[in-house]
Amino acid sequence: MMSGHSKWATIKRKKALIDSKRSKAFAKHIKAIEVAARNGGSDPAGNPTLFDAIAKAKKNSVPSDNIDRALKRASGAEAGGSNYETIMYEGYGPGGIAFLIECLSDNRNRAASEVRVAVTRNGGTIADPGSVAYMFNRKGVLIVKKNQSSKPLTEDELLEIVLEAGAEEVNDLGENFEIVTAPTDLAITREALKKSGIDYDSADLSFLPSVSVSVDGETAKAVFELIDAIEDVDDVQNVYGNFDVSDEVMASLS
Repeated sequence: MMSGHSKWATIKRKKALIDSKRSKAFAKHIKAIEVAARNGGSDPAGNPTLFDAIAKAKKNSVPSDNIDRALKRASGAEAGGSNYETIMYEGYGPGGIAFLIECLSDNRNRAASEVRVAVTRNGGTIADPGSVAYMFNRKGVLIVKKNQSSKPLTEDELLEIVLEAGAEEVNDLGENFEIVTAPTDLAITREALKKSGIDYDSADLSFLPSVSVSVDGETAKAVFELIDAIEDVDDVQNVYGNFDVSDEVMASLS
């Protein structure tokens, strides 16, 4: 089943280019680059997580100077870097939807306070650690455009390439395909696409729900408003939910 999160993420990518929150999105990309470089080294060739973070930043028009400065801060060549840690929060939203909230923060108390306020003021509740996480699996997720520069890409063509590289499934998102892999196969699958001349929009480690809950239009609208409020918190990097929205409902809301 294709999760509502995947469809919503596709819309968010389109909005990012014209959104008034663009500078905040830039900051999240830069933070991801800095953390990836600190954790795995500042050479993208030997650090797949960093490679993907830089590629994603560039595709979202983050200036090269900002990326270079983030790499210098991570390596210690330039002052001003922060010691970010990954913090996960769990919660429930409208319709009983389960959420995972992934933060990168240098202040655990601030992150906890701001996330709690965003959740509770927008129809959600913070859950105890472990009460939601078991509903999600860590996966690699690649988004590939159907309309490639050379010719339209078919699902059968894509399957032949990525299944051999270890991908688990391919989902049709309308204008794009979503490729799901084990976390360890994300870089391998990305390289298989590159060797085949296939362009991809993004390659990320994500949390996908093991079971999705269908929601109607009113609930979906409330869920998306909650996600927006949570993502507006500076320390929040990603929000994952186990909701599923029909194409008809998504079209009416988008």
